[in-house]
Amino acid sequence: MKEQRKDKMRLQHILEAIERLEKYAGGLTREELESDVLRYYGIVKNIEIIGEAARMLTDEFKKANDDVPWLSIANMRNFLVHEYFQVDSDTVWEVIHGDIVELKKHVLRYLSDTDWGQWEQN
Repeated sequence: MKEQRKDKMRLQHILEAIERLEKYAGGLTREELESDVLRYYGIVKNIEIIGEAARMLTDEFKKANDDVPWLSIANMRNFLVHEYFQVDSDTVWEVIHGDIVELKKHVLRYLSDTDWGQWEQN
């Protein structure tokens, strides 16, 4: 069951996964991403974590913060897990160098601007 008191924790999980992506993927060239299989799948796993954490946010939180495409993020996780044979490095590259940058801005804002004591009591 999704609980409002866990929304903050889920956002922290998203932020941690983003920070791992920045650390392990941020400086990679496209060729390095494609040639380092172990690192590539570590990157994919962190994108999955982001999608799962986004999926587990309460509907109330997602509705209150609908400037992020939460459903698309969760769907990316499902695609990576269930359609793994169709995932290509172009998609992964776009996520880590585009989508993640924007998502981090939102997550940082939510973590700092939300009155979590009030939120968890609703």
